[in-house]
Amino acid sequence: MISFSRFTPASSVVQLKDVFFVILLLLVLEQVIYRYKKRQLPGDTWTIPVIGKFADSLHLTLENYKRQWDSGPLSVVSVFNIFIVMSSSSEYSHKIMNSPNYAEPALVHSAKKVMVDDNWIFLMSKVHHEYRRGLNTLFTRRALGIYLKQMDATTRKHLAQWLVDASQDPTPKSIMTTVCALNMNNSLRVFCGPHISEAAAQEILEKYWMITVALELVNFPFAIPGTKVYRAIQARKVAMRHLEHAAASSKQEMATGAEPVCMLDHWVVALRDPAHKGRRDFSDREMAMVLFSFLFASQDAMSSGLIYGFQHLADHPDFLLKVRAEQEKVRGGDCDKPVTLEMMDDMPYLRAFVKESLRVMPPVTMVPFRATKAFPITDDYTVPARSLVIPSYYNSLHDPEVYPDPDALIPDRWLDPNSSANTNPRYYLGFGSGAHRCIGMEYAMMNIALVLADAAVLMDWEHHRSAESDKVQIIATLFPKDGYKLKFSPRERGGELPNEIRV
Repeated sequence: MISFSRFTPASSVVQLKDVFFVILLLLVLEQVIYRYKKRQLPGDTWTIPVIGKFADSLHLTLENYKRQWDSGPLSVVSVFNIFIVMSSSSEYSHKIMNSPNYAEPALVHSAKKVMVDDNWIFLMSKVHHEYRRGLNTLFTRRALGIYLKQMDATTRKHLAQWLVDASQDPTPKSIMTTVCALNMNNSLRVFCGPHISEAAAQEILEKYWMITVALELVNFPFAIPGTKVYRAIQARKVAMRHLEHAAASSKQEMATGAEPVCMLDHWVVALRDPAHKGRRDFSDREMAMVLFSFLFASQDAMSSGLIYGFQHLADHPDFLLKVRAEQEKVRGGDCDKPVTLEMMDDMPYLRAFVKESLRVMPPVTMVPFRATKAFPITDDYTVPARSLVIPSYYNSLHDPEVYPDPDALIPDRWLDPNSSANTNPRYYLGFGSGAHRCIGMEYAMMNIALVLADAAVLMDWEHHRSAESDKVQIIATLFPKDGYKLKFSPRERGGELPNEIRV
């Protein structure tokens, strides 16, 4: 017979005291470790037990980030006992991105769960260099010419639908979802062409938002059913299934000798070229993972860039007039003429505007790295191993020494080859630096430029400003807090442009 005599009220109290003591000891240890890692860097003197700055993820603001950056060139925070060192200086940001022996891209804590841990973006050193070199063929001038045709056709289709929708309901509408849909379809048509169905593209679009919200900087990091990370993993599985099917379809189509019409086709043909250097045996899954990484890199960032591009043109009508004057000249007055790379080459003002718009409101303000070992980032501070270390892009892009009047939108600063902006290219960090610098930078800027160019000649838009139009909400990337409400209408063709704004 079991005796319960030993379970007395007195013994229960002792056990509760023991539990309380252990918990207290762990909480004290947490603070001691945090203070030891923090050392002399700016940051909270003590961290909130267990969760740290997790509550900040509920109300992410650019103002809070700026306060953190302004506290010093390096500063610290802690989230769920993940120790984070943030850099606000260009010097330290470059050092983080160019120190592969000490730091690797981490994106956010849950990135490898969502993106798959064997994705090429997580490769390091020579292995990453060799893999990336093999992907450079996807962004040659010939390849960009193929993609431009898909972009132009898809963009015109979407803009036409925007005008139809506006004619049925002319009230101002937020363009966040419509721009995201345009950008997703542009990407999927460029990447997969006819090898992905409309239904598949729509399913990816509908589920992709789950991936976006799961990759915010501060987030609950565990993949428990019902959490953002869990839902993002399910969304990734859907996207990968469709992308793998597209890769298999492209291989079959190119085997017949057909002309390439998308990125997959161009890739398959390039791998069969006797002059191709590098790997030739990419499985459907590997190709799908590469496309998924491009989709991840482009969807939210380019959507943000496009939305602010529309906003900046609406809020600066003199810039829009100059863009239209340039388009009139390059297109020869024919708005229906398909855009070519050669035509894009003759649009210097548009390129300057896009570059400046992305500088003032960079879609990506930072990209986290993880210290693979103790990282001596300064003479008197070493980032602890396994900590996150995060370079800021925003501060470099708003350095007043390089960009006088840094918060002002001044496209002309890029038209002078001797300007401080053009003579200090290392400060233009919108696409990163080092071995992991965005491989599709030219593609991304071309896409944004083309959409704005087509919109400028085909439609007018009015910005319905609100008290929150100039405020920022952070959902992985930057977006106007009010969703940016526009009213579209078709543009009359053949109108005369004022002489002073003719190019």
